[in-house]
Parts: sequence; structure tokens; C-alpha cells
Amino acid sequence: MAKRGGGSSESGGSESGADEKGSSRRTRFEYFGWVYHLGTNSIGREFCHLRFLYIRGKYVIMYKRDPHENPGIKPIRRGVVGNTLMVEELGRKRVNDGDLYVLRFYNRLDEEKKGEIACATAGETRKWMEAFDQAKQQAEYELSQGSTRNRLSMENEIDLEGRRPRVRRYANDLKKLIRIGHGPERLVTRSSNLGRHHRSSELEDAEDVVEVHEWRCVRTINGVRIFEDVSDHKPHSKTVIVKAVGAVATSPDTAFEVVLNLDRHRRYEWDALTSDLEVVDSLNGHSDVVYGSYDTRCLTSQKLMCCSYRWQSKRDFIFSRQWFRGQDGTYTILQFPAIHKKRPSKSGYRRIKINPSSWEIRNLRASGVSIGDRCLVTHMLEMDSAGWLKWKRGECSKFESSIPCALLNQVSGLKAYIEANPALTCESSTTLVDTKSSDVSGSISEFEDAETAEEFYDAIADDSSSSSDEEEDGGAELDSKGRRVKLKNVSWAIARLALTAKKAMDSNNELDPNVDPVTLDPSDFPGSMHKAKSDADTNCWTSPSGAGFKIRGKTYLKDSTKVAGGNPLLKLIAVDWYKLETSRSKVALHPKCIVQSEAGKKLPFILVMNLQVPGKPNYSLVLYYAADRPVNRNSLLGKFIDGNDAFRDSRFKLIPSIVQGYWMVKRAVGTKACLLGKAVTCHYLRQDNFLEVDVDIGSSSVARSVIGLVLGYVTSLVVDLAILIEGREEKELPEYILGTVRLNRVRLDTAVPLE
Repeated sequence: MAKRGGGSSESGGSESGADEKGSSRRTRFEYFGWVYHLGTNSIGREFCHLRFLYIRGKYVIMYKRDPHENPGIKPIRRGVVGNTLMVEELGRKRVNDGDLYVLRFYNRLDEEKKGEIACATAGETRKWMEAFDQAKQQAEYELSQGSTRNRLSMENEIDLEGRRPRVRRYANDLKKLIRIGHGPERLVTRSSNLGRHHRSSELEDAEDVVEVHEWRCVRTINGVRIFEDVSDHKPHSKTVIVKAVGAVATSPDTAFEVVLNLDRHRRYEWDALTSDLEVVDSLNGHSDVVYGSYDTRCLTSQKLMCCSYRWQSKRDFIFSRQWFRGQDGTYTILQFPAIHKKRPSKSGYRRIKINPSSWEIRNLRASGVSIGDRCLVTHMLEMDSAGWLKWKRGECSKFESSIPCALLNQVSGLKAYIEANPALTCESSTTLVDTKSSDVSGSISEFEDAETAEEFYDAIADDSSSSSDEEEDGGAELDSKGRRVKLKNVSWAIARLALTAKKAMDSNNELDPNVDPVTLDPSDFPGSMHKAKSDADTNCWTSPSGAGFKIRGKTYLKDSTKVAGGNPLLKLIAVDWYKLETSRSKVALHPKCIVQSEAGKKLPFILVMNLQVPGKPNYSLVLYYAADRPVNRNSLLGKFIDGNDAFRDSRFKLIPSIVQGYWMVKRAVGTKACLLGKAVTCHYLRQDNFLEVDVDIGSSSVARSVIGLVLGYVTSLVVDLAILIEGREEKELPEYILGTVRLNRVRLDTAVPLE
């Protein structure tokens, strides 16, 4: 008997079900489902095999058939998930005439050990990522227990020709079995027919920064609200940003699939304008180039925003798309006008430049109430301000017949289309299985032998056979602009909570209060990038306060309240801006680094942040944060400094904010806190009086895509960053800002070589 359930809520149970009170019974999450195993065989030929994957605790096994339907079947691959396993989402890939979503596994200490699996939908890849995160947490939990250290050290990397495992059964634990997907036939159907026509038969906190945009609703059409951005409006601006917002009765995964799908028959049902689309070029798993055309006779008016000239009936256009999913499950799709040599101008068509736009699809939840799958879809559009103002002033009464309105009404069409297709609204790729009627512990336990269990990534890297750490909404809420913004409609109680949090931060014991603080003068620590001398200064840095960021308050575990951050605990004393032929770690060991200077050696503690930016050449932005007193070893910061890499990866957060810059870059970067160790590969170097964190931005295809966009506009951007350590226990709250930096219109050509 299977029950439909919210997969994310079931798999999202944190701490692997560990009982904080020491109960002997612990909840064990088990995941299983069909995937594609991708790879290259010994003669260099690519393969794609359908496989049944099962995750139990930290153990992973792979079958040719479903062990539930074939009792006694032996696994063809087995292994363990170690605390060095990294899972990267590679995006979509064309396989056998179908689009699959690919996950790459690798060992962050040895990236030669890697492998890939693929799923039919983005939602299933998200669930598998949560499943592997849960398994990784289980491995870390066992590693933290002294009695298991020796046993875990014996679990070597997998030998694909190794002997069969001996039988060992689990203790009497509580189990939750979570099925991902709907079976092999459905997986094959979904992956091969993604483009086929299917005929009809309380909001979470969106940002971790204080929003400075001010949106005003100007019209409601078909249940969708249309807004314009009236914040910081420039009277002579040639463009205006507008958006359409609607609640859609389906999961974000499904809505994302529908928006991304270019099948003309499906788009004819919800997209009144750009339904004739085709992929011209796939750049990578997260971006492509699309060619489209439309006939303006689909509109009742032949004029665009009351312009004086008449349009020819046929138009074509080219645009590029980039898409990615945030750690909170929010999907973002960016669409830019583009050109491509494969699609030159065509006779009978007039080539136009499509409006830059973005889609954002995120989950809608009501506190403590199950309301089914619902998501909030936002379509944001940059358009000509002259036509928009004419319509607002009443000079143009045919806005509903214009191209921009047709684009905004895509949200209305999407909403109506999904509501008219029950298969889309009820379909779920995750099922919670009743363990009493689906107990497979006997067959699954056969692979669990501590002496022969091996690392998983090598198991899927060969062709011989071919989270659930709950992120709690991605961490701290922060002001995306970093400015001092007047909070509106906030009760005095919330303001009082912020004051309480500030007092708590001021009196925290992260630094030793019994030691006199040393003087931290940035002039004693010259970096290659200079500190700003005035607001008009460019290509420089400053360190803003944490007031623009929202962080977890003292009562966060009870009511999810977030408060404004206080002043940073550590002081930013210098910034280095390097260019390199190849990315470089351990910059703190370089003899010219300020950490190795006489003044640097006298400081109680320095946190070195090395943000490695991929490119040609590569760049490194190195931030030096200093403490004026020694760090308490028993504090959260002390545990982070001297803890293991797994703990650091699970707690270290970065909050980005584009204070000034192009709105599409702001949408790409976002304003949500990001656990760095779960998004990209981080390496740590702890020596003497410093800890260096090397953040390899190029280790993630999504991060590479976003940073590539940022670099294209970097000279016009003002960027704020804040770092902090996530608080998960009551004694670790309220959180505090560890350090901040503001980068003001950085120029790439000013980066200096590091010899």
C-alpha cells in the first residue's frame, strides 16, 4: 500500500532521525527508485543503463531489477557514501532522443573518482540529492562516534570485481521508505517523451536580505497580478521593470518542466505568443540558445504599444536561457536576447530583439497546514518605458493586445493550463511507502558488511554492469542591497527582537573577554585592492555593517523569526585581487601574503577567504578577516576553526547581495544564504594563527554560469557579501555576522599576478 506524500518533507527530516535524548530507536530514511547509469566503457563507448538504486543509511546499492518484485536478487554494485562525497547537478543532457537531468558524483579529495546518474525530471534529481545528503550525514554521524572510527576506516574504495558482501542485518530501527519516481516504464516514458503533447483531460521568506525594490500592483488579469517597480525610479529611464505573479496549483518541479519545455503542442495550450520554439545550441546542462517565431495576427491589434507604424505579420527572434535551482528549491530561468550563426535572418520574417526576462518558481507553504502542491510563479520583464507610461496614462487602451502583455500573460496561461490538466497537478515523483507492507530489510541487508563496503562514486564510474540536513530555508535572511532600509509594517515586538539580538551579539563569548583587544588598523596590512576613501571611489572595498542582513534570531527554532544582523565579529583588514594562469589554493602560505608579514603574525586570529573565480585568466579574491582577541575554543567559531571539514561544509554560509547593478544580474545572484560547502568544493587550511577557506567556484556548473554573467557586468556592480556560521541549536542562537565586504565596481584589468 503506497501513500502519496510530500517527498521533500519526509526526506527533509534532519539529523538522520537521531534522537537528541539518546533514545536507542532512531528513524532511518531509505530511498529507492529507477535511474539511468551513464558512463563510458573500456573501449570508449558511452552507455546509458536503466538501474534500480537503493540508499539505506550511508550504504548505496544498485540492481538491475527491483528487489521488491524480485526477492533474493543480488546487487550488481554496492558501496558507501563517505564524508568526502560531492554531488553536483549538471543540468539537462540529451540522451537517446530524450532530455535527462544528470547528477555527477566525485570525491572532493580525488576528483578522478567520479560517476554519473540521470533522472527524467529536475524534481527527481532534487530528491536524489537530498537522499545522498542524508546518507552523507549518516556517515558523518557514525564518524563522530568513537566506536565506529576504526570500522569506517576499513571501508575502502569500491572494487568492481570484488567478492559478494556478507550478510549483516540492521538493528531494530524505525524506517521510512521513500520511493523516487514511478518505475522503469514511467522513467523511460518521461525521459523519451518530454516533448510529447499531453492533452487536457503561506509563502516562505523569499529573500535573506532586506528588499529595496518597491513593487506596485497596477492591474489584475485572469487572477494574475501585474506589478511595476517604482523604487528609485528615474523619470528619463528608457526601460521599466514589470512582473506578473500568480499562484499555480502544482509543485515547483512540474511548473519548471512546463516552462522549460519547448514542445509546440504543449506550448500552444498556454503560451499565446512564443509557442514556436526550438533549441539551436545547447551550451551546457544549464543553458542553451533558442530560436522562435510568432505571427502578430494572434494579437487583436497590429500595433505594439500604440506605435505609429504597422508591424509585418511574421517575427522571429533568438534568445539564450540559463536556469538553475537554489538550495531552497527555487527555480530561476534567465532569458537574454542573443544572436547565433545557425539562424541568420530569414526571408519573410523580421528579426526582433526579445525583451530580457526571468522566471522564478518557488514553493508556497502554509505554516503547519498541508495545502497540497502549490508554487508561486513570477515572470519579470524589461520593457520600453514610453509605451508602458502611455498605457498607464490612458493614451493607449489596447495594452491587452500588446506584445508585452502577451508575455506577461504567460503566467495566466500557465496557471490555466496546469489547472486543466489534473495529471500535472496530482503527479508526484516521490511516494512514502508503508514499511509494514513493503519491508525489504531482508534483501537489502545483504550488502552491509563493514569490511567490504566501499566508496560509491567509483561504483557508478565503471560500466562493468552497469537532504537531508534540512537547510531551514537556506539559512539567514539578509538585505539584498546591504543598504540601511526603513522597515515597513513591522511591529514594535520585531524591532525589540532585533535589539535583543544585537545585545546578545555584543555580549557573545566567541572571543576571549579576558584578553585585552589588539589594535586592528587596515593601513598596517596593505592589499592589492585599496579601501574606499569616499562613496564616489571605485574599484575598491569597504566593510558595511550587518544591519542589511537578516539572520536567525534567538527564537528561530520555535517561530522561525529572523532579525537584523549586528556589526561583524571579525574586522576586514585587507583585500587582494589576483589574476592567475591556474587557480591557486593556500595563498596564506605565500611569503608575500599579509598573513606571513610581521604584523600578520602578531594577530590573534585571521580568517582568509579565497574566492577562486574561473576564467581566462583565473582570478582570486582574497579577503582577510582578523579577530582582535583570541577565539574561544568552545565557541561555535572555535568549533568551526578547529573542526573537521564535514562540519565546516555544513555550517559555513555566504549571503550575496547586488546593491547596484543590472536587474538580471540581481536575479541570477539572488539574495538567499548559501551553504558554501554544499554548493561548491571548499578546501581548508588550518595553521598557526589562521584558517584559510579556498572556495572553488568553478567546481559547480551552476556557479560557473552565474559568475560568468557577473563578470560581464562587474564594472557596474556594487556587491555586498556577508559570511556567518549557521546556528542550529538554541545555544548557538541568535546568529551573528562573522564578516562583510562591499566590492564597488571592480575592474578585471587591475588584478595583479601572484608569483
